[in-house]
Amino acid sequence: MLIIHEDPLFVVVDKPSGLLSVPGLGPENQDCVVNRVRALYPGCMEFPSVHRLDQDTSGLLVLALTAEAQRNLSVQFMEKLVGKRYIAIVDGVVKDMNGVIELSFRLDPDNRPYQVYDPERGKKGITRWRNLGIEDGKTRIEFMPQTGRTHQLRLHSAHEKGLGFPIVGDRLYGTGTEPGQLKLHASVLRFRHPKTRESMEFLSPAPF
Repeated sequence: MLIIHEDPLFVVVDKPSGLLSVPGLGPENQDCVVNRVRALYPGCMEFPSVHRLDQDTSGLLVLALTAEAQRNLSVQFMEKLVGKRYIAIVDGVVKDMNGVIELSFRLDPDNRPYQVYDPERGKKGITRWRNLGIEDGKTRIEFMPQTGRTHQLRLHSAHEKGLGFPIVGDRLYGTGTEPGQLKLHASVLRFRHPKTRESMEFLSPAPF
């Protein structure tokens, strides 16, 4: 985990693929971004998480160090005031150059945490995307999610009503077999400083 930016109210980190964002169940799942940040910043609040990335997704996360900052940043996420961009490599040739995916999906309670397409009972996810190029039968995609549903980009990529190809290394929706293989990276994060309201933008090039 790399510290990208330090502020008295928050920190921005670059999370590697394979590292949990928040603690899981059991002692073997306690190594995570939240616990590492709490160890580095002794005055940090107990639950600094503002948003999460899937364990296998790499990239930028902001964590609050104070309760006031967490409230402010959480509201920015809830009100869709935060800008996010992701880079992915999908396992196939996408012919279109850009588009918008709108698919409703929900948790499959019999196969957690798998999400299933459900136009009637699911919650709608909206993703803008752009084709960045094709190499060796795979396509580099820039995703710009307009909503923040669980596994949104992974499902929108893999489903036949989306791009139709899973993200390379996806253990749930593709052919990945091990943690740390997913080619999905949160590369841009924009929000306003929780106190000064200054516009903040952080960049992290995809490691693939």
